[in-house]
Amino acid sequence: MSHAKRSSFSGKIGFVLAAAGSAVGLGNIWRFPYLAAKYGGGIFLLVYLILAVTFGFALMCGEIALGRKTGKSAIEAFGALNKKYAFVGVLASVVPMLILPYYSVIGGWVAKYLFVFSTGAIKQSAQDTFFTDFITKPFEPVGWFLLFIAVTAIIVLFGVEKGIEKVSKIMMPILIVLTIGIAIYVLFLPGAIDGLIYYVKPDFSKFSATTVLAAMGQLFYSMSLAMGIMITYGSYMKKEVSINSSVKQIEFFDTGIAFLAGLMIIPAVFSFSGGDEAALGKGPSLMFITLPKVFNSINGVGGTIVGIAFFVLVLFAALTSSISLMETVVSIFRDKFGWGRKFTCIVVALGSIALGLPSSLGFGVWSNFSLQGGNITILDMFDIFSNNILMPIVAFLTCIFIGYVIKPQTLVDEIESDGKAFKRKGLFTVMIKYIAPICIVLILVSSVLDVLGIAKI
Repeated sequence: MSHAKRSSFSGKIGFVLAAAGSAVGLGNIWRFPYLAAKYGGGIFLLVYLILAVTFGFALMCGEIALGRKTGKSAIEAFGALNKKYAFVGVLASVVPMLILPYYSVIGGWVAKYLFVFSTGAIKQSAQDTFFTDFITKPFEPVGWFLLFIAVTAIIVLFGVEKGIEKVSKIMMPILIVLTIGIAIYVLFLPGAIDGLIYYVKPDFSKFSATTVLAAMGQLFYSMSLAMGIMITYGSYMKKEVSINSSVKQIEFFDTGIAFLAGLMIIPAVFSFSGGDEAALGKGPSLMFITLPKVFNSINGVGGTIVGIAFFVLVLFAALTSSISLMETVVSIFRDKFGWGRKFTCIVVALGSIALGLPSSLGFGVWSNFSLQGGNITILDMFDIFSNNILMPIVAFLTCIFIGYVIKPQTLVDEIESDGKAFKRKGLFTVMIKYIAPICIVLILVSSVLDVLGIAKI
């Protein structure tokens, strides 16, 4: 498929909102606040911000420029510049194929909770066993998973400009307004100010190498790097649109939403738990167990209203990311086999359902298919392999490819093709060639050690 005939975003706003929508996902809403609370609050924020404008900026610029220069998705972009490194594109293409199915399972859970809050069943959702009872059922979680994947597929079916861009222009502003609104509301809860102080005030005594690795890992996953997404979206980007300024705006949206998510969650949980940091939990336990209790503790109809707004926000965040994941997979198959969009969307949706069913059923009828006595479910296996192992490997190989095979100047020229000088090309070159590869290796080693630590429990 030639670059001239390829779908494209209508302009800069469409590209930035779609790419930011990809970056803003479930990881921003619950993973960022959890890590910020765990690794020192304000000091974690400071480290994250520094890494965002250096490490994250360089990697995102590189991936988007790679996509726009070649006009191809991840599976062909590397091979188009050097055939010996086509295997990197294959590895990068596997990542979204693995993430989309289990991510959509969690997206289905979010849709279920939005339905529960909308029907006024807030007290039931706050019960300790509600979430576990739901995900262990054989049919209901699968139904919500199928609904979520169907909505995602329909949006992708409409294409880049009429589907992804149009939906992103609607969802992203609503998501931002909801995040700001809920954060302001939460800050007026009793005891919330203590959570705010912990969250934004840097405590340098809590700074450590672990804090840096945690912030780096969150940034790495949050910005949709090493998934083939930014390469694919870059291939839809018009030449006159500035990569440099677009990346800055994407980072602003992504970091801003993550920060606001922390303003929503950390003060709210502090208010509910009396300042107990352990109540922040991790993963599903925070979003689906702790927060419903927080909303239920708010007097009157306020808890229901805030709960509905919160899960609308989370659902939009989940959808913008699932859309980018599916679009990336669709683009990969279209580039590889020359299929039409409609047929490809159907194939990808069916394939995602087939891969997602084990993750959904893995909490119930297939719960015996787990590791370490049920501590690592089928969904966890997909998540660990894609996020903890494959993504760092892809990111490392991408840095080597850009830094030492095609050389950074190749992509600097692409970034400057809009006629404006790339003032941060020195930073870009140093990060891609030297600093980012080392950081990514540290992330990979840390992730593997973490997995081994879990396995020993």
